[in-house]
Amino acid sequence: MPPKPRFSYYLYNTTAPVSDDNAVWRQPLPLLRNFSGKNDAISISHGEYFLAARKFIENNDFNIISQALSRRLQRKVQPADIHKIQIGLEKHGQFYHPARVEALVGHYKISFVLNVAVSETGIRIIKGEYRNLKKLNDEFSLSFLPQVYGFGETTTAGNRKLPMFLGQWFEGYNEFHISRDPSDNTDKIFVWDDAGSRFFLSTEQQAEVYRQAARILAYYYNVETFEQIFPWHHASGDFVVRIENAVPELKLISVRRYDSLFRDLNPQKNRAQDTELILQALLLFFLSLSIRMRLDRRDGVGEILWADHRAVASTLEGFLEGLSLKPQIPLLPDAIDRCFRYYLSVCTKEDVYELSQAMVNEFNPMSPETPIVKQYLDEHAAVLSRTLETFLTSLAT
Repeated sequence: MPPKPRFSYYLYNTTAPVSDDNAVWRQPLPLLRNFSGKNDAISISHGEYFLAARKFIENNDFNIISQALSRRLQRKVQPADIHKIQIGLEKHGQFYHPARVEALVGHYKISFVLNVAVSETGIRIIKGEYRNLKKLNDEFSLSFLPQVYGFGETTTAGNRKLPMFLGQWFEGYNEFHISRDPSDNTDKIFVWDDAGSRFFLSTEQQAEVYRQAARILAYYYNVETFEQIFPWHHASGDFVVRIENAVPELKLISVRRYDSLFRDLNPQKNRAQDTELILQALLLFFLSLSIRMRLDRRDGVGEILWADHRAVASTLEGFLEGLSLKPQIPLLPDAIDRCFRYYLSVCTKEDVYELSQAMVNEFNPMSPETPIVKQYLDEHAAVLSRTLETFLTSLAT
């Protein structure tokens, strides 16, 4: 019988191993990252979590991870080639409890993410998210999303079904959130680099983060079917960043939904046949993006924060860049980004404010973000109008 991989388990990093002979193995798994230890809902134990993850990997003679390793190493990998598999619980997220899975093949240590749905919310959306990631990676030539390698469901010893999928691990990328910098008592983007040391971004780096986030979301927007990646939230850690030579590089790690901007529209049956409608929808998408780009929670879990107004110019720049990456469509007379620039040039300040106001009126009134958006909407519309005027003036000169 060929040898099978050895398994080990740990919390957050390999210096915190976990096994069935210590207390952590039997402790309940919190459902939220800000678990208080008192009143939060409790689901399964850490041990049940690790054994369910192992069962998923072992299923069908290690088929999913063997195929994933074959794709990563660009050669055939058999289960007997895998010497060791480490499963590390990374965090207690709002939707999933992701594990970092490290497989040792020869001299290579290859990392993957295993997204495990434990909460009812996560269980409800995880299969759709897997399909969305696969669809977008198949349909778009560029990729700012993780590749996915396989979906499945395992049952714990307590008869709890846990759906999960294996995906690409973005090495060196970290979650980030707005935090208070004690050196000058101002709010800045704080990168959670736990492999090194956590650090604040400079003003220029923060601008680049917002630019790239807008570019990614614009790139994946379908101008003919109006499909968009939504919802997404900075507070949920949907974007991650890596800093190379002081320059940020962003990836988007979650696509919980990919639906039409307009309610009750089936994007598979209703493709836009009107140039004006395409540009109107694109404007609404941009206005919504410019608002949501400024929302975060302090340190990811605290009070809702409204980002500095400089994020607006970066969002515009990134949005247009994302459109420029898209192929031209027959219904538009020119490239998508150039058509949209012209459309912006005929929009008045009143148009920007009225459309923004109408859009915010459609926000969920029960969402804690809605009062914050309404509080800052006048300021945002004014900043956005000035930003558009400056940008369009620069094009004319």
